[in-house]
Amino acid sequence: MKTDDVHSLPDEVRFSFTKDTEFKLNGIQGIVELKLKGLADCEESWKSIDAISEVFRCKQTALSEHVQKNWKKDSLFGYQFLNGVNPMVIRRCSKLPENLPVTDAMVFLRGGRSLAEEMQRGNIFLCDYQILDGLKANTINGKQQYLMAPLVLLHKTPEDKLMPIAIQLKQEPSKDNPIFVPNDSVYDWLLAKLFVRSADFQHHQLHSHLLRTHLLAEVFSVSLLRNLPMVHPLYKLLVPHTRYTLQINLLARELLISETGILKTFTSGGAAVDTILQRATSSITYSSLCIRDDIQERGLESVPNFYYRDDGIQIWDIINRFVQGVLGYYYKEDSDVQRDTELQTWVHDIFEHGFHSRPESGMPKGLQTVAELVKFVSMVMFTGSAQHAAVNSGQFDYGSWMPNTPTTLQRPPPTTKETADESSLLDALPDINVTVNGMAVVLLLSKPTSDFVALGHYPEEHFSERVPRQYMEVFKGELGLLSAIIEARNLGLEIPYTFLDPELIENSVAL
Repeated sequence: MKTDDVHSLPDEVRFSFTKDTEFKLNGIQGIVELKLKGLADCEESWKSIDAISEVFRCKQTALSEHVQKNWKKDSLFGYQFLNGVNPMVIRRCSKLPENLPVTDAMVFLRGGRSLAEEMQRGNIFLCDYQILDGLKANTINGKQQYLMAPLVLLHKTPEDKLMPIAIQLKQEPSKDNPIFVPNDSVYDWLLAKLFVRSADFQHHQLHSHLLRTHLLAEVFSVSLLRNLPMVHPLYKLLVPHTRYTLQINLLARELLISETGILKTFTSGGAAVDTILQRATSSITYSSLCIRDDIQERGLESVPNFYYRDDGIQIWDIINRFVQGVLGYYYKEDSDVQRDTELQTWVHDIFEHGFHSRPESGMPKGLQTVAELVKFVSMVMFTGSAQHAAVNSGQFDYGSWMPNTPTTLQRPPPTTKETADESSLLDALPDINVTVNGMAVVLLLSKPTSDFVALGHYPEEHFSERVPRQYMEVFKGELGLLSAIIEARNLGLEIPYTFLDPELIENSVAL
């Protein structure tokens, strides 16, 4: 979008008075509380892990308390690749990459089989953070920070748990880049996992969260507002899903990713931001934005206890049926789609400005059939609602306990084993002011305002025709039923997965 400040945005896309007031108060409240505790400006290192728990103690959730108690456990480390705030990196591994020379002698696999056998059975998974390779890390409080591009190998055990079995912190294997395994010393293994969790934070914030939801939603919104008149059925269908997106993105540019923004306290702050976003943009594909296609491409169809997949696919299908019903009322034949020049301009604008006219992205530059239109619009709605909720809503739950998700690390990765101890861990963790500012950010980004509008709720009536209004009621009913099913399932889970409960998904990227 082309705009200088909030006041240059059209009134119809700006925050309501309620949203604007509460958003500012939430941000101020977090920073003021930290300043009163004398933490926001303290550039000292943490003296102990227990001291960190004093920050935001009164704001803890049941899940954040669970994370604080269990952050050292391999089971929680592995679980987060499926159901944490960044379920977008993990993929099935059928063959070890050449730059990850793990052998059977290094790893112990429950069940007694070899790596090759377990890969053949589909029980080995890989998380590769190559997108972070070779980047210059930030300097914070006058101290050089460190950003790794790790490779993580995980194993699905006979008990259906996903457990880490090997971690290499840099992309190129070498003598000073050891492969860490669970049998290493406690602090060697914990420090290796710490570097992975920090890398995952950078990938999540800039790739999975900022680019794949906020910035894409902006592309869809700007093209919609620029190319489709208010009487167009597609405008009526999608405009509720653009609510507040432009202003929240404008604020993100000013307050988070600008040169003076809070991202300067992350290890990826500075020049690395642009590089990560450029790499991510050049690699993003249409199929990766369609959850069923994405899950299939990553080989994750049969992974047990993968609630992001299970709930996300059900929401996609409900959205898809809704879109099919509404648009099927207006587009009876494929030729109706082909002749709609305003629709075609909207799609081509997205292809050109959002995906730099890259054919290899798979993003269509035009639509020929009703089926293509339904899938494309379903992707737009899903991205701006459910996908954003999946990668945004749990940020405080998983990130408020900093050792589980360090925003930066300020010591280089270990080059040999048997050298780490508790002081090594504390030395690596971000300083106090960096820690608490990061906590304030995840609190703000996880706290919806009181004018939250849930997915499937349409307080503003754009359609006057009976048929689309009927489909809206069906849509709301199906989402309500899914919400009840998810709530019942969560009663039996040690860690309830609520991020894709339709009642908790906002209709648009508004936070």
